[in-house]
Amino acid sequence: MIKAMNYNISEIRKEFPALFQKIYNKPLVYLDNAATTQKPRIVIEAIKHYYEKQNSNIHRGAHYLSQQATEAFEATRNIIANYINSQHSYEVIFVKGATEGINLVAQSYGNVFVNENDEIIVSELEHHSNIVPWQMLCEAKGAKLKVLPINEDGSIKIEKLDELISPKTKIIAVTHISNSLGTILPVKKIIDKAHQYNIPVLIDGAQGIVHSKVDVKELDCDFYCFSGHKFYAPMGIGIVYGKEKWLDKMQPYQGGGEMIKEVTFEKTTYNDLPFKFEAGTPNVSGALGLGKAVEFISSISIDNIAKYENSITDYATSKLKKIEGIKIYGTNEDKASVISFLIDGIHPYDLGTIIDKMGIAVRTGHHCAQPVMDFYKIPGTVRASFAMYNNQQDVDLFVEALKKAVEMLR
Repeated sequence: MIKAMNYNISEIRKEFPALFQKIYNKPLVYLDNAATTQKPRIVIEAIKHYYEKQNSNIHRGAHYLSQQATEAFEATRNIIANYINSQHSYEVIFVKGATEGINLVAQSYGNVFVNENDEIIVSELEHHSNIVPWQMLCEAKGAKLKVLPINEDGSIKIEKLDELISPKTKIIAVTHISNSLGTILPVKKIIDKAHQYNIPVLIDGAQGIVHSKVDVKELDCDFYCFSGHKFYAPMGIGIVYGKEKWLDKMQPYQGGGEMIKEVTFEKTTYNDLPFKFEAGTPNVSGALGLGKAVEFISSISIDNIAKYENSITDYATSKLKKIEGIKIYGTNEDKASVISFLIDGIHPYDLGTIIDKMGIAVRTGHHCAQPVMDFYKIPGTVRASFAMYNNQQDVDLFVEALKKAVEMLR
């Protein structure tokens, strides 16, 4: 592991084995980081070590391996709690990812606090994962989903929030950073406004945790959800942070082992936090990998990573703007390392397919954010998203490939 390093891009890249391969006999340029990031060696080795040396079910075994695995698992919970500055480690719940986390809150919070004719507010920028669970809840409860609209530059119309909030508003759920446009939302302002009316706020931090320092105490958010796999950790692991005052009142999302204190055929009593929300065997190796990802990121500093990513994004934006017929979507100044664009007369899928043959990995389509595409009246975009390990050469190869693809398609 690189310890307390200054930002040395060549040294950072060496930690990611997947970057050093060829695709169609071309060097891989990986610019699909908003979908998932590549994994550093320390994360890969943590997973390997667990299955070679510690593999055991946790919390339930008196034997050595179970004790070792349990200690490592709970140590990771403490690592996450410290990283996001949670008041208590038991406010950190392990889930499969941000999607399951949002579903957990929608069902567990919604079943207790949302009733017929109540209202839930989301923004027009949301990923489907922060729309559909609330729609399902509204359908089940007879509640109403209200939408905070966006401007042409991809920013939200925060001035409309006062108009949307009513005595029936039960929760506000918004993304920290838009996965489709890169817009950074003013989540602190939203939280402060909501709390004036005693309304809790859930933040979808799937992109936020990757590109910014997250301090849940400072934000004062009620829930914060994120996935490990976008955060240089394994797939199938994620986190729900929730304030104790809400988690105590919420009902479990799933039933089974681990989440109980006592079971009889007459009645079940639930376990204490966080275990009442962690039914069944968890993804232990994924959790340990997530802990190592946090250690790796901390050794570089998320602030340093964000500054570097912003510089690469600015460089890429300046190069792309020189391509004739290009239109970039999401031009708000407060944005993270995502560039979504179209080129006149060319379908995004065609562009993505051709540059893939040149070794360039980007994402095309609606990015699980169809309402955003509907706002712009487009079917989708090409999305290039940057991470801590992308360098200037990646950008140059990407732009060169894009120009060749445009020539071919025109």
